[in-house]
Order: sequence, then C-alpha cells, then structure tokens
Amino acid sequence: MSTAEPIAAGPVSVDFRTLVGLREGTDPAEWGRIRSFQLQAGRQFALFLLGANLLAATVMVMLFAKSLPMWLLGGWGVATAAVAIAVAIRRRRTEHRDGSHAALSELRGTALEGIALAAVWSVPPTLFAGVGTGGAFVVWMVLSVLMTAVAVALAPLALSSILFLGGVGGVAAGKLALAGAYPASGATLLFTSLLMLGCVTRARALVLIRAGQIALAERDETVSLLLREFEDTGADWLWETDAARRIIKASPRFAFACGLDPVSINGKAFLEVLAGPSWESGNFAAGLRDLAEKMKGRESFRDLRLPVHVEGEERWWEIAASPRYDERGAFCGFRGVGSDVTEQRASADKINRMARYDTLTGLPNRLMVNETLARAMLEAEKWSGRCAFMMIDLDRFKAVNDTLGHPVGDRLLSRVSERLAQLMGENELCGRLGGDEFAVVVRDAADPEKVHRLAQRIIESLSRSYEVDQHTLYIGASVGLAFGPRDGRTAEMLIRSADLALYRSKDAGGGKFHIYEPQLHVEAEERRRLEVALRTAVEQGQMHLAYQPVVDATSTKLTGFEALLRWVHPEYGPISPAKFVPLAEEARLIAPIGEWVLRTACREAANWPSDVRVAVNVSPDQLHDPNFVAVVASALANSGLTADRLELEVTESVFMREGTGAVRVLERILDLGVRLSLDDFGTGYSSLGYLSRTRFSSIKIDRSFVQGASKGVREAIAIIRAVVALAKSLGMATTAEGVETEAEHQMVQELGCSKVQGYYFGRPLPVDEARNLANQRRWNDAAAA
Repeated sequence: MSTAEPIAAGPVSVDFRTLVGLREGTDPAEWGRIRSFQLQAGRQFALFLLGANLLAATVMVMLFAKSLPMWLLGGWGVATAAVAIAVAIRRRRTEHRDGSHAALSELRGTALEGIALAAVWSVPPTLFAGVGTGGAFVVWMVLSVLMTAVAVALAPLALSSILFLGGVGGVAAGKLALAGAYPASGATLLFTSLLMLGCVTRARALVLIRAGQIALAERDETVSLLLREFEDTGADWLWETDAARRIIKASPRFAFACGLDPVSINGKAFLEVLAGPSWESGNFAAGLRDLAEKMKGRESFRDLRLPVHVEGEERWWEIAASPRYDERGAFCGFRGVGSDVTEQRASADKINRMARYDTLTGLPNRLMVNETLARAMLEAEKWSGRCAFMMIDLDRFKAVNDTLGHPVGDRLLSRVSERLAQLMGENELCGRLGGDEFAVVVRDAADPEKVHRLAQRIIESLSRSYEVDQHTLYIGASVGLAFGPRDGRTAEMLIRSADLALYRSKDAGGGKFHIYEPQLHVEAEERRRLEVALRTAVEQGQMHLAYQPVVDATSTKLTGFEALLRWVHPEYGPISPAKFVPLAEEARLIAPIGEWVLRTACREAANWPSDVRVAVNVSPDQLHDPNFVAVVASALANSGLTADRLELEVTESVFMREGTGAVRVLERILDLGVRLSLDDFGTGYSSLGYLSRTRFSSIKIDRSFVQGASKGVREAIAIIRAVVALAKSLGMATTAEGVETEAEHQMVQELGCSKVQGYYFGRPLPVDEARNLANQRRWNDAAAA
C-alpha cells in the first residue's frame, strides 16, 4: 500500500473519492482487489435489497389503496418492483469473486442503481404524502425503514447508497419545507445525513478490514514461500534447546549438519555438539565463547559466526536465536536458526584478498599499504616509538614498456616484486601502489641506520640485471624515505613526505635514496606557487624571447640566432628556464608555450636578411603530437619565413619513447624543408643510431665539453674531435656551445667546429638589438660599431 494512501492496519484513513470510485487509488492493483470485494459484498445483499423494496412497496400500496387511484398506485408499484428486480438481477450477475480484480468503471456503474431507486421512491413523498390526514407520517415511516435497510444493504457500494439516500431524503425534506413544516424538514435532512454518514463509515470500515486481510494474506504467502524455499534449499536449519541448553526436537537437517544421528543428538548439550573435539580440551574458538555468554545471559543474538568441526573438517556456521518463555514467563530454552556459511566465508576471504592485494605481483596493494601504515602510526604514537615509510619508483622502466611492450613490462614488475619480497622481514611490509611505484612500511623504525641500509639494499637489488623473455634488462630504483611521526602525524602526511623525498631522488638522477627534510616541503610549495604563476604568465603573455648569435667559427660571420625563452615575473623577477621549462612539461603547458615561441621567432626572423637563420628548441612532448607539423607549417606561412631559414633543435630524449611517432613527425617536418639540429649530443646515451634515423643538418656540442677541453681534459677533447669527425662524415655541421673566451674560440676552431655560440660572441639579446645585429651582417662589423 502506498504511504500516501494507507488502508492497512492501524489508525489510518481512506480517501472519500477513492472509496466511492470517483478516482483511482495510488496502488491500482490492490484497489482493484478491494473494488472486487465491494461488488461481491453488494451481490450478497442483492436479495435482501430486493425484498426490502418489494415489502416497502407492498406496504405503501396497501396503505394508500383506498385513498389513491388504482392506476396511479398500481403503476408506481409496478415501476418500483421492476426497478428493484432489475437492480437485484444486475447485482447478482456480477462475476466478481474474492481475490479477483474490478475496474474503476464497474464501481462507478453502481451509481445508476442508486439513481433509479431514488427516482421511484421519490414519488411517494411527492404524490402520496398529501393524501389523508396522516399521509405524510405514513410515507415517512415507510421511507425511513426502507432508507435504513438500503443503508445497510448498499453500504459496501457507498456511491449507490449515497445517491439513493440523498435523492429520497432530499425530496422528502423539500416537500416538507414547501408545506411549511420546517422542523420536520430539518429532522428529515438530519436523519438522511446520519444515514449517509453511517453508510460511508461502514463502507470505510469494510474497506479497511479487507485491506488488512489482503496484507495478511500477502504476508502469509511470503512467509510460505520463504518456508518452502527454506525447506527446499537445505542450506539452513532450525534448532531448539531446553532451559538447560540441551538440544530438543532436533530436525534431521540440523543433525545432518552436525554429522550426528537425529535420534542420539537429542539431549546433548548444544555447546558440546558445536565444540566437537575441543570440548574436552577447553580450547574453544572466540565465537563459541561469545555464544556461551549470550546463552548464559539469555540474550537474543544474530549473525554470530563460529567454526565447527564436522567429521574432521572445519566448517563455519552462522546462527541466530531468541530465548523462549512459557505463559507464566518462565525461561524454557532457546529457539533459533543456523546456516553453513563456509563457502560464503571463503568467497568473502577471496574478495577481501582481491581488495587488498595486487593481482599482477601478489603484493599488498595501495589500500592494504595505507591500512598497515595507519596501524603502524597508531602503534608508534601509543608507545612513543617510530615507524618509517618508503616510496620506491623504478628508473628507466618506462623505456622498457615503450620499447618491448607492456607484457614484458608486467613480467619485469613481477621479478621486481619477487626481489622486494625477499628483502622484507616480519617488521616490514612491501606493497605495490600502482604502475612502477612500490612502497615499504617499516613498523618499528627505532634504528634509523637499519632502515637506511634496507633502502640501500633495495636500490642495489633492483639495479641488478633481469632476464625476461630472452631480454637482458637494466633498470634502477629511486627511494624516498620518511619517518613517522617526525615527518608526518598522519599516514597521509607521511606518504606526502616520502613522496617529496622521492622527488628529490629522481631529480638527483635516480639510483639514490633521500630522507625527507622540511626544506623539501618548502620547495614543493614553491613549485606549486611557480606553476600557478606560470599558468598566469601563459594567459597574460608575460614571456618574451631573447636571441643569442651563432657565428661561423672561421669567418665569425653571423649565421643565425637561437631563440631563447625568458620569463620575468612581476613579483619574483627573472626565473631561470632550467626551473620553469621542466615545470611547464609536467603541467602540460609546454605545447602552448612552444607554439607561441615558434610563431614569434618566425615572425621576427622574417625581418632579418635572407641568409640569417633562427633556431628554436622543441620539447619531446611537442614532437609526440602529430599536429605539430601543421603548427610548423602554419607558423612559416603566417610569417612569410622560408622553411630553410628555420632550424628546430631536438635532444636525444625524443627517441627514447618508441611507438609514439616522433620520428615520423620529424620526417614530415624535414619534408617541409625545415632544418634539424641535434642538441646536447654527448650528454645522454649518444647513440649513433639516432643520427642514422633522421637527417640532421648539424650537431651541437654541449658547453660542458667545451669548458672541459679548455682546461685540458683529454676526454673532453677526444669527444669533441670524435663528434666533429662523425659530423663531417655524415655531412653535418657542428656548433660549439658555451664559448666565452678568445682562447676557447681558437680551440674549437682548431678542433674543426663549424659554428660557435657563446658569451664571447654575445649574450642573448633583446629583439631590437638582435635585429640591428642581423642587419650588420658580420660579428666583427657589429663589434666595431
């Protein structure tokens, strides 16, 4: 039943319009059954209603036989009998039975019966009441008895009875009022109203009774279904004990669950049966002790789980029970239910394990690591001790994934987890946080040096070679270490501290562990503020370009400029590119910044002489975007700069991510006529394979080699000579970076470098100075000017 229209048990009400059939109930299905009951009740009173009408009509005819014309009295009597018989036949023909459904229109149709009866019985008060000295009294007496009978017979059909009573009573009261008998008219209206009210009240009571019966029947049916299911499934069983907690009336299913005979089990102590072999030893499970306490205290209980040994096998039961009392209130035992939940418990354990263990490595996952760390923090606080947390990130793992694929990467992670698990003792828990990130919780870190040694062993172990699918793989590990509660009062704070320490280890080149220091938090906050400022700088155009000259090593003739990005913050002042460029790459801002640099440099270079080029540094992230070719083409077209005057500088890191399309992007850029330069060659892997993959026009030698060679470092000199020889053999030019003195210029010239760049020939210049220098054509001429 709807809560908006309750008609079940309790102090409730039924809407009048729904009761009489003027509108549908909020639960059409249930109201259909109630309407069927109303029509069925009307059918049962059909003969009684017919008899009352015929008897009243006969009495009326007999009383007025000598006072009225026979044709009038007989015609009315025949009409009344015909209507009464028609109504009775209509009621008796209804096919509704208890439990069936009736449409709303069927209940509304009973209104015609009430109107028809009211029409024929409105004749006596209109035509007969004025006959003789007591005609009005006689008519009213007959009608009052008839109206009372109809109110009883038609009460289930409230709409029909209301129309009949209202029609007849209204006509009678009106007739009396016209005759000047106002008290009698009022009394008639009062009597009619009371009958109508009684009719509606009785109809409502019948509906409420029927609704309660329907609700009870539904509950009985539900209980029967549950009991049938209970009996059919065989999964649960009933049990009962007496006041001494001995089993009585043991059901066969309960006995079978206990592995005992249904006859011999009666009279046994309930706890003894459940305890099994442990009854003699007294080594009871905690669940059995809880059960004993509940039964001793005569308390109700439910969902109590305990292990039970049945025929040498451990099973898990879940039981519930309530105490029983006799009619005098005396305790007479327990009655309850039980079920075997061994399989459910196994499934729950499996789900719990899946929720707390990583499916790939079998190590605890992030959830279990966090829970273990939280418990370790509580223990450390309780005993004034220390715990520790390590964040571990694999070095160069992404290169394995990109080059050999994720299946090999997954198997490598499994090998890593095996090595980590071998390093853990009872005091440590190692888990995988996700990807190539792992973590270690040290529950008792009272000896910091021991924790440091563990971190170093982790790095050394993970840095050894791996044999995976006939591949020999080398990776490493970086570790961030934090101690609680010194570095964090909560698990979240300690994880954050270890993460900051890990960030420092990665910045230092990897293969190291760092311990959290408060300064790391300061630096992290500085990075956060700097990122916010960087986004504002991009939006508000706070950046500008400076141009550093590149000259011919022999003639010192200006050959071009390298466009360098500069940022002067209104509050922080000049910010180094070494600080904000990596931040821009992390924040995914390098693409819009790089596009702005490219378009700005091309527009400016278009104002220079036609033999002066511009070099623009390109981030690997830009080259891994296939749309970057369209950006380059657009920048050239919009500026009017010819493609051969644009040189894009890339680093070896572009080639470290296989399968990303960077080489294809470079080839399409070369097809536009743009020149490529390999920057910082010699500082990374320096693989000759990179030079063979793409048609570079020049190689830039890093300033560290130039400075080392100027100091007489033999390795630096040898590297420069090797790079120059390699470049010449491949038809490439070489540009020496960081030349700051005349001696360094002479040295790189003697070593065979084609071009030179550095402070000796000019610092990065503002755009106006760079434009003036370009128009003077030669460095010497500019210097003289």
